[in-house]
Amino acid sequence: MTKTETKIAVVTGDASGIGKATVITLLEQGFRVSALDIDTEGLEELAHSPSIEKYECDIYTTNVASRNECHTTIEKIFEMNGRIDVLANVAGIARSEHMTKVSEESWNQMLGVNLSGVFWCSQAAIPHLIKTNGSLVNVASCSGLMGQAYTVAYSATKGAVISMTKSMAMEYIKSNIRINAVAPGSVNTKLVDNYSIPDDVDMNLIKPYMGFRGMAEPEEIANVISFLVSDDARRIHGAVITVDGGLTAG
Repeated sequence: MTKTETKIAVVTGDASGIGKATVITLLEQGFRVSALDIDTEGLEELAHSPSIEKYECDIYTTNVASRNECHTTIEKIFEMNGRIDVLANVAGIARSEHMTKVSEESWNQMLGVNLSGVFWCSQAAIPHLIKTNGSLVNVASCSGLMGQAYTVAYSATKGAVISMTKSMAMEYIKSNIRINAVAPGSVNTKLVDNYSIPDDVDMNLIKPYMGFRGMAEPEEIANVISFLVSDDARRIHGAVITVDGGLTAG
């Protein structure tokens, strides 16, 4: 094992959207980034994109819903670099469904990616982050802070991520690790492009959650993550930073 002097960031969900933007932002900030995603093709496209080809970025095809895969990948990253300084849990999926029509498969997939993935990657990375006085950022959602119709499963996972973040922050309050969450509103990503709403929903129940200032760009969320893992945010711990254009202000 060789310990590098370059800071190492691990980011999940990097094939597109917020994850991809976070990888690029952290590379530009001087980190060596390990990118984890189940989408091998998307990771290859990321690794060969002109925006990062001059930087050090390692890719790992990983199903974050699997404890074994999370732990195995994190240990590979540590063995390669001798340190881990940042973990950004970005991977996530979203669906709009009637609660009574959510299948067991859909429920378990939502829990696996959005919640278990955050837990397993954090569990594997925290011992290494403690050694480097590192930073952990979980991407939650404003859906985890407010009730939203037709997203019961999704909102449940994101609310749990917020609770998990605060609980982890308290468990490690006496160490120098920093643990925070970002709660975006709507973001202009493939997740939104592929998002569909059942035909028979009551739109009056959905309109309040559409916001007043449009969708954020992935880079805007990545910039907040970049700030939270920087030395400028060294006094921020156990916080949930909303980036939703004021949606949850009222």
